[in-house]
Amino acid sequence: MIYTISALVKNQPGVVADVTAVFRDRSVNFKSISCAETEEFEVSRLVITVDCKSATIKTLIEDIANLPAVSEVDTLERHDFVDRQMALIKVGFTKDTMTQVMQIFEVFRADVVSMGQETITIEITGDEDKVDGLIKMLRPHGIRGLCRTGVVALKRGDE
Repeated sequence: MIYTISALVKNQPGVVADVTAVFRDRSVNFKSISCAETEEFEVSRLVITVDCKSATIKTLIEDIANLPAVSEVDTLERHDFVDRQMALIKVGFTKDTMTQVMQIFEVFRADVVSMGQETITIEITGDEDKVDGLIKMLRPHGIRGLCRTGVVALKRGDE
């Protein structure tokens, strides 16, 4: 099962390495990882998605919570949070395919950020299904480069 973990950690060197060591020690691979400062400079939010068993996730959460630099850790439930990721995609085009490629961008509300003689680079932001859907539609046109962020997530509502 896919789990999304959100942790508030001290914004200092070595903290991400300490947290990722917990996953390494349990032989759990990341599906996605993202970390950045929060509204407080001294605190960072670390968002990790993993595919593992429920017993494993409970142990991971306990182990992460015991790390000295972690102030809060939680498993986010699908209905309790909003998540996004961003991707930059460079796709090939010809005179014959330009209109079709641009229509795909429009359907997915992707923004053109760079254009060359034979390629267009676009930016898309959305949930994983939206980003995956655009990538699937662009593959026949020849994806020449792809870089995507990890998932970023926050709880819904006033929490």
